[in-house]
Amino acid sequence: MAHSAVSQVSVAVPIGSDISLRKSVFKRNSISFGEKSWASTLSLDLKSQNAQKSNQYIVCLSVQQASKSKVAVSPLELETAKDPPLHLFKPKEPYTATIVSVERLVGPTAPGETCHIVIDHGGNVPYWEGQSYGIIPPGENPKKPGSPHNVRLYSIASSRYGDAFDGKTASLCVRRAVYYDRQTGMEDPSKSGVCSNFLCNSKPGDKVQITGPSGKIMLLPEDNPNANHIMIATGTGVAPFRGYLRRMFMEDVTFKFRGLAWLFLGVANNDSLLYDDEFTKYLQDYPDHFRYDRALSREQKNKSGGKMYVQDKIEEYSDEIFKLLDDGAHIYFCGLKGMMPGIQETLKRVAEQRGENWDEKLSQLKKNKQWHVEVY
Repeated sequence: MAHSAVSQVSVAVPIGSDISLRKSVFKRNSISFGEKSWASTLSLDLKSQNAQKSNQYIVCLSVQQASKSKVAVSPLELETAKDPPLHLFKPKEPYTATIVSVERLVGPTAPGETCHIVIDHGGNVPYWEGQSYGIIPPGENPKKPGSPHNVRLYSIASSRYGDAFDGKTASLCVRRAVYYDRQTGMEDPSKSGVCSNFLCNSKPGDKVQITGPSGKIMLLPEDNPNANHIMIATGTGVAPFRGYLRRMFMEDVTFKFRGLAWLFLGVANNDSLLYDDEFTKYLQDYPDHFRYDRALSREQKNKSGGKMYVQDKIEEYSDEIFKLLDDGAHIYFCGLKGMMPGIQETLKRVAEQRGENWDEKLSQLKKNKQWHVEVY
């Protein structure tokens, strides 16, 4: 059963840790995990218009919680499974979960709205980092009268323990899909994305139908803690990588990461950056194990004077990237499918400049299971 809806949640972070929080208001209470003393952090919603109107407390779970003293998690049984959970709940029999919080992630000059949504599944829909949930929005499918809407897949943006570190929640990173009429320039609500708007408009306590978890291609390989991981994301495609990085750098788990995690994130501008405080903190605390490069298409220029995209950053660091791949690094891509042609062209051009055949190299990367792609 799903837990009852709450408008506040405790988030455990070490006392005295350097917590970077943009425009947040907090209350603190002392709690304990074992013999350690921690602080529970409750926040006002950062940017949610709904919260501003209702003056409700909403959990700010996407803010910086990282510290060199890693966070205790439970239940540790989530570490023991040999295989990932798959399709525990299907479209005909979805699980009814509860919305915990909805937080606007982006600033005022970002094009569009992206929200961090925390869902309470009560520990009944466990998942691994890199998997997805299916969401069935309420209402009737207009193309199939009498039938529910089709399932929409969303990459999970938290580790298996969730943002509250108790294994009972999952987080989604959702961009509100809106449609603007080309002639009038006005938004047409009738053509807005059904599921994304349902999620972004949700309030604490609302029910949500979920399916899954699904997906194996983006699972984080943990057989070699010294392995290197190159992550390429555009926009909300950063979701699975946030889960990876929390597991690597934030949580006290059996996986003791000692390799290099390198994140490339492409967005429109600085206000569009997602989870930037978390990633910046990892960079400060783990400079030997984490690298973070941003491509801001509306604020930065590439070497040719054009807009800066993730493929331009890949080309900038191509020698290092190819060396890491030759040494066995995993490379992941997540975001809109339109990102891949430009990236593929860049990688092919770089390979040819190095005297390599890109098609052969790509085939070998896939054969070695180093190549991971999830685009939508």
